[in-house]
Amino acid sequence: MNIYPEDLEAALRRQPEVRDCAVVALARNGNAEPAAAVIPRDSSAEVGAAVARANSELAQHQQIRDWFVWPQSDFPRTPTQKIRIAEVQRVAENRVADGRVAQPPSAVPGASGPLGDLLAKVRGARRDAKLEDELNLTSLDRVELMSALEDRYEVDLDDQKFSEAKTVGQLEAALRESAPRQSDYQYPRWAQRWPIPWLRFFFYYLLTWPVTLLFTAPQVTGRENLRGVHGPLLVISNHVTYIDIGFILFALPPRLRRRLAAAMRGELLFEMRRPPRQWFFLRRWWEQLQYLLVTALLNVFPLPQRSGFRQSFAFAGELADRGASVLIFPEGARTPDGAVHAFRSGIGLLAARLRLPVLPMKIEGLYELKTAGKHFAPGKVRVKIGAPVSFSADDDPERITRELERRVREL
Repeated sequence: MNIYPEDLEAALRRQPEVRDCAVVALARNGNAEPAAAVIPRDSSAEVGAAVARANSELAQHQQIRDWFVWPQSDFPRTPTQKIRIAEVQRVAENRVADGRVAQPPSAVPGASGPLGDLLAKVRGARRDAKLEDELNLTSLDRVELMSALEDRYEVDLDDQKFSEAKTVGQLEAALRESAPRQSDYQYPRWAQRWPIPWLRFFFYYLLTWPVTLLFTAPQVTGRENLRGVHGPLLVISNHVTYIDIGFILFALPPRLRRRLAAAMRGELLFEMRRPPRQWFFLRRWWEQLQYLLVTALLNVFPLPQRSGFRQSFAFAGELADRGASVLIFPEGARTPDGAVHAFRSGIGLLAARLRLPVLPMKIEGLYELKTAGKHFAPGKVRVKIGAPVSFSADDDPERITRELERRVREL
């Protein structure tokens, strides 16, 4: 019979002794039996009694067969604060195998597993050891290492200095010169709250949609790939102009269009929100007004290119948890020649972490209009929609990046 961990966890969380819990499946005698990892509210809490009361609320086939107290103050979590069930599962299996409570994975994200091996490799190396030649760090290893170091030391690393580091010593210097983590970038949760979504809805159909239709009347192909797809999705596209978002919205069906958030260059949004103080006050106010309008009416959020990108990934996860699709332009910059350029490796990492179906899209004909300076050219822009593709958390992010780039190119 099917057992849903959410039902068992809800019963446990109703007990006053339980602060948090996670239920996993343990294989025994050919069956999968539920086991609970419990974080008590205090050291004197009677967890056994709490489990017994929770079992009294559950059906016979749902009974929690085993439980143990999680030795850390919190579970390991993803950037969106979801419990890393796979790590809890490993601890539970070790506990059963050894007949004791297994040591939990480190509470520091990225300190165990492949990233733990990566950190150990760097820690044990000479200061003059070369990252690429001697330690064999790939570009993706660098992205993951940067993420792990930011987590471990609670700092924002400068992406340029980090990418320029050639040796372990230079890596240490970049870490020493890093700034304590700070919220330079504001992630606009207010843009998801009433009445902003309704204002955005009216603005789109009163202005954006008519203008797009009147001036370019884009040709849309591939909508059949979205039959039965309700989202959330990770939407990716080539990047041509600053109005690409309007063409993506036009091509998507209304059920996806109304709940789409777009990543925008974080540095640009920051400059709009906090313009230089030496500017004339009217100019500063105009920049800040533009920031509010673009954030509210286009539902954009910052994706920094130099540092702090992990916070942006976490915010994208929050949006997905609320049912919103997320639009990313993986090239990281507008095309200089109309061609699709190499995707940044971060898109593969994001796709693996979010575990959302990825929707490839491609805008054609817009670059030619841009270079010709034309604003009225009905039917000259084409927006192509590919078939959604899914990846698992175990997929290689570098392979994901290459696969997504290929799919967009081939549209």
